[in-house]
Amino acid sequence: MAFRDFLKKIPYDKMGPYIALLILFVASSLASPYFLQLRNVLNILRQVSYTGIIGLGMTFVIISGGIDLSVGSMTAFVGGIVILTLNQFGGGVDAIWIAIILGVLMGMGCGAINGLVVTKGKVAPFIVTLGTMAIFRSLTLYIGNAGEFRSASRLFPEVGMGFFLEIPIPVWVFFILATVFSVVLNHTRFGRHVCAVGSNSRVAAYSAIKVNWVRFLSYVIVGFTVAVSAVLLGSRLNAISSTNAGLNYELDAIAAVIIGGTAMTGGTGSIWGTVVGAIILGIVNNMLNMLGVSPYLQGTVKGLVIIGAVLVQRKRGSSI
Repeated sequence: MAFRDFLKKIPYDKMGPYIALLILFVASSLASPYFLQLRNVLNILRQVSYTGIIGLGMTFVIISGGIDLSVGSMTAFVGGIVILTLNQFGGGVDAIWIAIILGVLMGMGCGAINGLVVTKGKVAPFIVTLGTMAIFRSLTLYIGNAGEFRSASRLFPEVGMGFFLEIPIPVWVFFILATVFSVVLNHTRFGRHVCAVGSNSRVAAYSAIKVNWVRFLSYVIVGFTVAVSAVLLGSRLNAISSTNAGLNYELDAIAAVIIGGTAMTGGTGSIWGTVVGAIILGIVNNMLNMLGVSPYLQGTVKGLVIIGAVLVQRKRGSSI
């Protein structure tokens, strides 16, 4: 009886993603003897860091009541601009910094465009970002002539392929940004305003919260995270494909946010929940590969996981 009472007291709405990660981790350890190898674990973390970083920004957008379908195409567009800038300035250390700064500004600018059309144009976020998804991909294909943006720099790959304390740099960036954004969401006025706007924008406006400004900044934040991910992805490959770079990143980012417990209706969410959601997706993909499951079925698994997470949210909401 005591154990049953203990189980009832567990806050599953907050701890659900962490419990799911623990169960999946144990099951994967039993399913494959190679899963717990350090190299494999680091490989999973590196793989999820690119979409996970975007998911951190997506968390703000979804909590505020919006969505961004353009992040995959934006990744390719910003990544291509970064490499073109890098080559233009010679590929040295100074060129890398110039390219990174320009890439971050481009990403934030693209996010600002989405935010302006959503807030000032009063157009539904789904429609706006569906349109910019096509625009960014089309521009990338045009500028890159439907080919690859290839970097001529020998130093650039060290950004995405380097290690610090035997941990890949993209993993460090992922967790550092998660820490910063968690503080912003949970311990700042802006974070409280994001949750208030997502819960009820009309009540938030009556409370003197600048609803449009909060939503606009949320899209700028996701643009920033896209730029960071684009730089890391481009440096890892030392190239960006205009056709395949960032493909389905929007699906992975949104899935990580939903699996992490953020409500699609807005108002509540967790940055560390998104981190856990991204890792869960990475473990699922890793185990499917180890078990010899066709990679073409991985999308099916992701789709089922997303639907399951939304159903759990609906049941939780109806039981309150």
